[in-house]
Amino acid sequence: MASKQTDELYRVLLDRGYPKEFCAEIAYKYMNTEYTATRMLGYLYRVSDPRMEDLVDEMLAILSDRDAIIRKKEMEHAQAVINDIYRNGLQPD
Repeated sequence: MASKQTDELYRVLLDRGYPKEFCAEIAYKYMNTEYTATRMLGYLYRVSDPRMEDLVDEMLAILSDRDAIIRKKEMEHAQAVINDIYRNGLQPD
């Protein structure tokens, strides 16, 4: 089930005159999380009538940012585990 922001993104893209298939692909395949849809909506409210190429570029930038955040969180978790091992040693489960 799509989030409220994803549905709103789809409607905004349609209202801006982009092809229906393009809107569905952007909103429901790539910008299908609350974070990514909200970021794309922010872009659309700041930039009036971006070309399809610009819209895709922004989508790729948003996805790249999201991936960087995910990697950062994974590294922080791994570092926390390592720190725990240094503090407490290896404990059998």
